[in-house]
Amino acid sequence: MIKRRLYSTVNELLGIFPAVALLGPRQVGKTTLAKDVAAGRTSVYLDLESPSDRSKLEDPARYLGKHEDKLVVLDEIHRAPELFQTLRGLIDAGRRKGKGAGRFLILGSASIDLLRQSGESLAGRIAYVDLPPLGVLEIADEQRDRLWVQGGFPDSFLAKDARQSLLWRDNFIKTYLERDIPDLGPRIPSETLYRFWTMLAHSQGGMLNAAQLARSLSVDGKTVARYLDLMVDLLLVRRLSPYHVNTKKRLVKSPKVYVRDSGVTHALLGIADSEALYGHPVVGMSWEGFVIENLINIAPERTLPSFYRTSAGAEIDLVLEFPGLSDRWAIEIKSGMSAKPGKGFYSAIEDIEPDKSFVVYAGDERYSISEYVEAIGLNELAQLLAGVG
Repeated sequence: MIKRRLYSTVNELLGIFPAVALLGPRQVGKTTLAKDVAAGRTSVYLDLESPSDRSKLEDPARYLGKHEDKLVVLDEIHRAPELFQTLRGLIDAGRRKGKGAGRFLILGSASIDLLRQSGESLAGRIAYVDLPPLGVLEIADEQRDRLWVQGGFPDSFLAKDARQSLLWRDNFIKTYLERDIPDLGPRIPSETLYRFWTMLAHSQGGMLNAAQLARSLSVDGKTVARYLDLMVDLLLVRRLSPYHVNTKKRLVKSPKVYVRDSGVTHALLGIADSEALYGHPVVGMSWEGFVIENLINIAPERTLPSFYRTSAGAEIDLVLEFPGLSDRWAIEIKSGMSAKPGKGFYSAIEDIEPDKSFVVYAGDERYSISEYVEAIGLNELAQLLAGVG
């Protein structure tokens, strides 16, 4: 469902903007989606990791100028950031000829360099679309636990067995650390970044404690902030902001941090299969991160996600504020079959007065817990969110 929606979104944006950037981690399916979009148009596809395709762009203005009536797909654009200035010139020249929209579909791994280059050179000429891994509405219901354990990267989810899936994820992590991140610009020792990534997995869903992370890595707080910014910009880590509301309550101000893909979380922790996961201390927070990622990815565009917590213990795991609407949903997450929320959740919904309140649990039955709170399964809540707006 997410991929179908994004397919429509990319096509719509190509009808408005000269360039559309499709961003996401490696191996998430950007190339497949881009080729599906290009299949309905006269197009040219260039993989900038391919030496032969790179050689075609030795004189990029001349080559791309010959294809001004086609959609040009530029895959792995971060390999040639110098192209953005050329693209700007071609777009502006095309606008003067009345050829404004649908010129370039740009694919990249959402590096800081990519965002900066495109933001500086193509401001007002480009739209961005983030492509997440597979979600619960794109698989069969009985495959949900597999998706949770192995994650949503297609090659990991579709692997023959748990061992091959874990092997794929281990190599995915290694490739990012040893090749992709260095190629994107930041010069960070791979061992240091691996330790940082693993620490985030161990504290999945915890409050950011930069000082503690800095001590563990023997670096300063600014360096930890730089590492975290990098992982967030690469769409590998989510920084969930605290919800702010006018209240006399003392609110927590630090963000919560999640490794976005549950399968990568488990690989970083050496969790091979569901048997190992259910016996691991991270199981509850892993499920929480899995639920949050799925719900945020299926929510309408421009939905504002956050969490609510007071120093007195009132807490809501996920608050969703919908764009253009007054609706606000409060969501508590339980990893077991019991959907009973604690007193802190009831105190929190009294504070923020959401329009709807849910407890997502491991079961599938939907029923009322109280006058204002419903128990609901992840799949059904995701379907409700898909219908909002």
